[in-house]
Amino acid sequence: MSTRYDTDHLVEAQFESGSRGRVLKNLPGIRGKRQMDALEALHLEAATDWAIRHVAAEQRFTAADICRWHKQWLRELYPWAGAYRQVNISKGRFVFAMAAQVPRLMRELERDVLARYTPCAFGNPDEVLEALAITHCELVLIHPFREGNGRVSRLLSTLMALQAGLPLLDFSGIKGKQRAAYFAAVRAGMGRNYTPMVEIFRKVVAASD
Repeated sequence: MSTRYDTDHLVEAQFESGSRGRVLKNLPGIRGKRQMDALEALHLEAATDWAIRHVAAEQRFTAADICRWHKQWLRELYPWAGAYRQVNISKGRFVFAMAAQVPRLMRELERDVLARYTPCAFGNPDEVLEALAITHCELVLIHPFREGNGRVSRLLSTLMALQAGLPLLDFSGIKGKQRAAYFAAVRAGMGRNYTPMVEIFRKVVAASD
């Protein structure tokens, strides 16, 4: 019998049969990781185009908006698209916020961060970079969804950058040493030290011109 502490019965905790634990249980029944990665990327491109067309320059983003973008992206792939996760997740030794805390943390994100930094219409470029860094760090640290948190956080950053009059952000340079620096910047955000992430975004914006 499942208890409220047992998450094995949740769809989001299950992997697709025959995927060797590499692909989450999904609606199309895809077992191959490369195939799923390619399909997620294709759907993300379409969801990004959709979000750009439906976001206003003066829009103040909310937690509901973030859920809406996530659902728009993954709704044809996962039944839990757009819903906060119910399982605890970690990356290596780094443990993200406990699932039970996600709804409260997202309310706080909306009240304390999104309400302050969106619409991202700051005249000073350094203020824009700070807004991008803080919102990105805080959303990644919450990790509200079972899958796709980094990508939906980058989508938020992209939409904020467009509000600020910047071009579409190009995150392709975050690899190798820069990828390690990025994860270090996320960890620094736990102590509200956003300077490393500001520098990450400074390079991203420069590469996006």
